[in-house]
Amino acid sequence: QVQLVESGGGLVQPGGSLRLSCAASGSISSINYMGWHRQAPGKERDFVARITNSGSTNYADSVKGRFTISRDNGKNTVYLQMNSLKPEDTAVYFCTLLTSRLMRYWGKGTLVTVSS
Repeated sequence: QVQLVESGGGLVQPGGSLRLSCAASGSISSINYMGWHRQAPGKERDFVARITNSGSTNYADSVKGRFTISRDNGKNTVYLQMNSLKPEDTAVYFCTLLTSRLMRYWGKGTLVTVSS
């Protein structure tokens, strides 16, 4: 079993920054990618960003140029640096991991609130 624990959420003013972290532990086989999704109140969970084991990255159009995903393979940890935050970025952010055997795991989420 794999556990994902997110941290770093909180309240921030528009234009501010936050850095989310997600640490993976447990019986981890080869990792295909790690990434982030988010779910705003009353909306579906949407893709935000992901990073493969080789370091390739993908971003949702809504966060390109503002968010940066990075990874420490040795620590099985993924980070999401969020800059120039907007009120519409308010959501619960979920970490996700996909193994090479196509097993997907989710964290419990961390709340990010962007408000003045």
